[in-house]
This record gives sequence, structure tokens and C-alpha cells, in this order.
Amino acid sequence: MSDAAGLRDLPADTAGRLYRTVRLIRRFEERAIELVRDGTIVGGIHPYLGQEAIAAGTCAALRPGDVITSTHRGHGHVLAKGADPARTMAELAGRATGLNRGRGGSMHAADFSIGILGANAIVGAAVPIATGAAWAARRAGRDQVFVTYFGDGAVSQGVVLETFNLAALWRLPVVFVCENNGFATTTRFAEAQAGTVTGRAAAFGIPASTVDATDPQVVLEAAREAVERARSGGGPTLIECLAYRFDAHHTWEHAARPRYRTDEEVAAGMARDPVEMQGARLAPQERADIDAQIESLLELAVRFARESPHPDPADALEHLYADGLRVRAGA
Repeated sequence: MSDAAGLRDLPADTAGRLYRTVRLIRRFEERAIELVRDGTIVGGIHPYLGQEAIAAGTCAALRPGDVITSTHRGHGHVLAKGADPARTMAELAGRATGLNRGRGGSMHAADFSIGILGANAIVGAAVPIATGAAWAARRAGRDQVFVTYFGDGAVSQGVVLETFNLAALWRLPVVFVCENNGFATTTRFAEAQAGTVTGRAAAFGIPASTVDATDPQVVLEAAREAVERARSGGGPTLIECLAYRFDAHHTWEHAARPRYRTDEEVAAGMARDPVEMQGARLAPQERADIDAQIESLLELAVRFARESPHPDPADALEHLYADGLRVRAGA
């Protein structure tokens, strides 16, 4: 497993940007949980707390024109790719000013203008979407790279394994990122999955590695290598990111309190905190300045979400069907 040993020293501005991203995601999620509790966000969310280094490190390796697809636990991905925090928070709250005009909510945020093809609530379903888009981009002669995220609970989904096969056969510019936080909802990975995550990729001839995903710089190093391989025509890579989910699988746990892990286990998992790890690499004043900027940014985001209007029920059928469809020649 890759770790921090031997990593190249990052420029100070890169280290600062990584910290800003992990801190933004952490505080965004904490503020979103507050909005769940006061009823502004209806239905709850899947918190990304503890996994911030994955989104920060992978997206830092991308160009603006590169593309991602995400999961039900996707707020961190879309923020790291550059989504507006205010519009993202408004989307979670189901407001007309949200990224998708309040129609996507927590699990379906998208912004095509910055390369976010969308989060997806179906386990593993975003993987073939990214790979199909990668095939289309290569056919069109574009040098984009596509990153798709999925959890450890998706690694035995047929659609994921079928996608590995096609991506390898066609040498597509895809980086498969498995966010292995140890649990599929409340089921431990070791109790539900035979073999290994990297072994599944190896079966299709896809280079794969396992990294310590509590460290943003470790993730960035692995992502840069995979992105470079994809962009240069070397085909797909799988990165298994080992992290620990600090909070609930879903905020319903805050009320139901299922007992599938002990307080001691959670405390041990939280001892390796991506935010604290990256923050320790900054000068104290730089870190304090970034923290203050993010607090102000998120205070505005929360206010924007709360004060934004709900969608008009009269417009419920808008955007249900595509406009301007053209029939293919010969159809």
C-alpha cells in the first residue's frame, strides 16, 4: 500500500489548495448536517466526513476540462471539482437556485459546465456513464480524462465489472476510484466481499494500487500517475482509497443509532484525520486565514440556501423530456 514515505515535496500553494479543499468539504458537510437537523434539508444526506482526502487529491490532479461522475456520497467530489458551494447547498435543500434547480437533491448533483456529469444514487451506476463518456471523448479526438468514484459495496456489481472489461479492451482514459471506507451501509467489507478490490482490476489487466486515503498528498500522487497514464493513451487505472467514514452512512443513523461499530473503533478511525494531517503542513497563520475564508463562504452558502425559493409546482414537468432531439439519418 502506498503511503507518505518517498512522496515528492509539494509546492506551498499546492499544499494550501489541498488543505482548502479538505477543509471546505469538512465544514460544508457539518453545516449540511445542521440543515438536516433543522429541517431545511429534507430526507437527510450521506456525510463524506473522513473521506475528504479522496476528492481533494483526485480532483487536484485534473485539468478543468476533465470529467467526473459521483456517488450517493458525492458532495465532496462536486465541491473538489469546483462546484459553487452556495448552489450546491441550495440543491441539497431542494431550492430553485440549486445546481439542478432543486430537482437533483443530495444524491444527483451535476454541473456539466465544469465537468460533473452527475452523482448517482444507484450503487455502481456512475461507473459505466463515465466510461461511455470517455469512449465518446476519445472518438471525438479530445484528450480528456474521466474519473469515476464508487464505494466498496459496488465492487461486485456486474455493471462495474463489465465496465472494467470494456475500459481495458478499448484502453479508455478512465481512472476508477474505489472509496473503501470499510462498510457497505452497515456491512463490513470483509464480511461481504471475497478477494480484493485491486484483484478485480488485475483480472482485466488494469493497473491497480491501494493507497492511504487519509492523506491528501498520497492520494494526489497516485491520481497524478493514473491521470497521466490515461491522458497519454495508456488506458484505465484503479485506485483503491482506504479511508474511514467518521459519521453515519446516512443521517438517519443519528436517530436510529444502529450498533454496527463501537465508539472505540470510531475514535481510532478518526485519529487519522485528513483535515488535521494536511493542516499541519501549513503555517498557522495561513491555516487560520483559510479557515476564516471558508467559514465566511459557508455562512453565505447557508443563508443563500435558506432564503432561496422552492421550485414552483407548476413547473414540475419542465426538463422531464429532452428538447431539440434530431432523428439520425437513416432511422
